[in-house]
Amino acid sequence: MNAQPSAREVAQFRDLIATRLGLHFDESKLVNLAKLLALHAKGDCGAFLTYLADATLAQLAALAPELTVTETFFFRYVDQINAFAEVALPACVQAHDGARAVRILSAGCASGEEPFSLAIASRERAGVTESQVELTALDINPVMLAKAARAHYTHWSLRDFPPELKQRWFRSEGDSFVLSDSIRRMVRFENRNLADSDPAFWQLESFDIIFCRNVLMYFTPQQMQAAVERIAGALAPGGYLFLGHAETLRGLSNDFHLCHTHGTFYYRRKPHLSAPPSYTPPAAVAPHWRPGEVLGDTGWIAAIADASQRIDVLAARAPPAASSAPAASAPDLQRARAYLHSERYDRTLEQIGALAFEHAGDPDVLLLKAVSLSQSGALAAAEAACHQLLALDELSAGAHYVLALCREEGGDTAGAFSHYQSASYLDPEFAMPRLQAGLLARRQGRPDAARHDLAQALLLLKREDAARLLLFGGGFKREALMALCRAELTALGDYP
Repeated sequence: MNAQPSAREVAQFRDLIATRLGLHFDESKLVNLAKLLALHAKGDCGAFLTYLADATLAQLAALAPELTVTETFFFRYVDQINAFAEVALPACVQAHDGARAVRILSAGCASGEEPFSLAIASRERAGVTESQVELTALDINPVMLAKAARAHYTHWSLRDFPPELKQRWFRSEGDSFVLSDSIRRMVRFENRNLADSDPAFWQLESFDIIFCRNVLMYFTPQQMQAAVERIAGALAPGGYLFLGHAETLRGLSNDFHLCHTHGTFYYRRKPHLSAPPSYTPPAAVAPHWRPGEVLGDTGWIAAIADASQRIDVLAARAPPAASSAPAASAPDLQRARAYLHSERYDRTLEQIGALAFEHAGDPDVLLLKAVSLSQSGALAAAEAACHQLLALDELSAGAHYVLALCREEGGDTAGAFSHYQSASYLDPEFAMPRLQAGLLARRQGRPDAARHDLAQALLLLKREDAARLLLFGGGFKREALMALCRAELTALGDYP
């Protein structure tokens, strides 16, 4: 019987996987990693770990099938396929005007269902010819690439594939379906690791459209940002990037515009690349005021002071816009936040107005200003502050949330839902847009949508940061917001 690896050896195994493959595994995955290490080490963990430290990519790739999820199917995430076929690909074809083929990359292609789906969609939906598209597909897993090269698929892989397209592009062979040669010729497969910075492959502006779905979520934060930088450099200006539904560029890159069509989110590269984002949360600053100076009842103000830095950290999830100007000191907003918590929005705005001129365009100031204006009913001014913030940080979940509140108050429910969805996508841990979207859906008589969003909000509120509740909770505490979710779900018949 093989000896079980020690905690130190499991930690070293995890570090090697992160360093060599870029894959990140949190504490909840340590038991599985220990089992995998014991299986491959065959009783000598030290020797196996030494082998891994110097292994080639091909040798490391032998672990890939056991470290990543490889299950996929044709036309998965059909909303993104639709956006690709009806927006991204036609725009790129028009931009090149026949000068060259549109170059598409499918990163993390597994057994080929994604790139072959793109090839079929380009022929069926966008009406392009075989010569107008060049598709490159890469994956670290050689077993999956071998399956992709065979292009034999089961009923399960084609479970969401339209029957008429199956008949047109596949032929039956026993229990399998074999893809047509004309589609297979459109895709070139390569055994590559997305964490590898090979400059020969990641050439500047070499692709027009990149699909990188459900890959970045496995990476360490450092590898994730490095991969996004390579992708941004390899995309042509105006090129399109499609990520997985649970993945976002917030906090990783300043180089993309957020797009939202066909019920899905994706990105378009800006004309010029910015400097790589780097942001260090501000250090704790001693308050410049004493609670007694503000209000008579000060028992809760110490919590505001303590939470102020956490609000700054939350805001730090998104990088600031690149600038050659020297960085200004962070504005002191503790006093303004104290008034916001007590719903003294006029005094909050007074405090903001009294800040030094150089702080007027600070993202934290603009967000606090937008919240205060929206809560005091100055909707047009609140929206203006949100747009000013989005000009600095297009991926600000807070700005989209406040815009949604303004649109809903102004009677624009479609606009409100759009911004609630943007806020939830950009920050999946943000509870308030889920709550407000659920309440709005309930008022509109859409019970299924209401149940979904309210149930998600209830889960998120349990772990929502207290500082963010102070900023966006409208004066309500966590318990009150959770009770509201339960009451609404009960009325919908979903809660005892």
